[in-house]
Amino acid sequence: MATQHFGRIITAMVTPFTSQGAVDLDRTRELAAWLTADGRNDGLVVGGTTGESATTSDREKAEVLRAVIDAVPPGVRVTAGVGTSDTGHSIALARAAEAAGAHGLLVVTPYYSKPSQAGVVAHFRAIADSTALPVMLYDIPGRTGIALEPATLVELAEHERIIAVKDAKSDLESSSWVMRETALAYYSGEDAMNLPLATVGAVGVVSVIGHFVADRLRRMLDAQRDGDPDTALAEHRALLPVSRAVFRAQAAVTVKAALGALGHPVGPVRPPLIELTPSERNLILGELAQANAIPEVAPV
Repeated sequence: MATQHFGRIITAMVTPFTSQGAVDLDRTRELAAWLTADGRNDGLVVGGTTGESATTSDREKAEVLRAVIDAVPPGVRVTAGVGTSDTGHSIALARAAEAAGAHGLLVVTPYYSKPSQAGVVAHFRAIADSTALPVMLYDIPGRTGIALEPATLVELAEHERIIAVKDAKSDLESSSWVMRETALAYYSGEDAMNLPLATVGAVGVVSVIGHFVADRLRRMLDAQRDGDPDTALAEHRALLPVSRAVFRAQAAVTVKAALGALGHPVGPVRPPLIELTPSERNLILGELAQANAIPEVAPV
């Protein structure tokens, strides 16, 4: 059921900006259409971390979401990132996403304030109660400062609209336990863990490297599902250098640089993010080219 709502191979999409730093809706439509052409991605996340949600306004988030929904083929699922550290603000974003036509919501654990697990449960339930859309929880303690405990996830799974988890915790034992105890659908939220999490029951990925290698991610997961572990492992190992290169810096920065090398310029990042230095760019784009994720790029 979760893959019908969210998709299976999902890319967390960057937000294109003009050279002056404004949201570029034309480039947004072009990128969304390219990412979903030929079935490469059957889902996109808009307004997530890689989409620079921290520095886009509520109005911009809604405009980008509508542009993406308009640009993708029928059947592609578009999920809106609506999580903030403020429950009321998250509810407002969730309702705006529903009005814009989103197919689902991605809601990150509240960050910085470090609420109790009971507070986290109340936060997620209030957001899930605010719309009719299915909810994917986003567990990423490295950014938020708190992890979703297994008992918390079991409790949240009782809500009829909380049906999935984007897991970026690197704790296979914990994730396996929750999948054993609930019907929550797990998606890998760390590209280096895509295959390991799939082997213990994850149904798909919410990927950053899906900007470049969604077809290879699908081939890997198909092989694992279809009983061909050798092919799945070979693909996993071939994709590890792609993940390592992309995450040498903040993903929005590296992805935007690499998309430019692919002929899909999407503009700069917004402060406090900054562009790659020439040496960083040469290293990262060189590694991506060696891993057959992008073409060879002349050094600068």
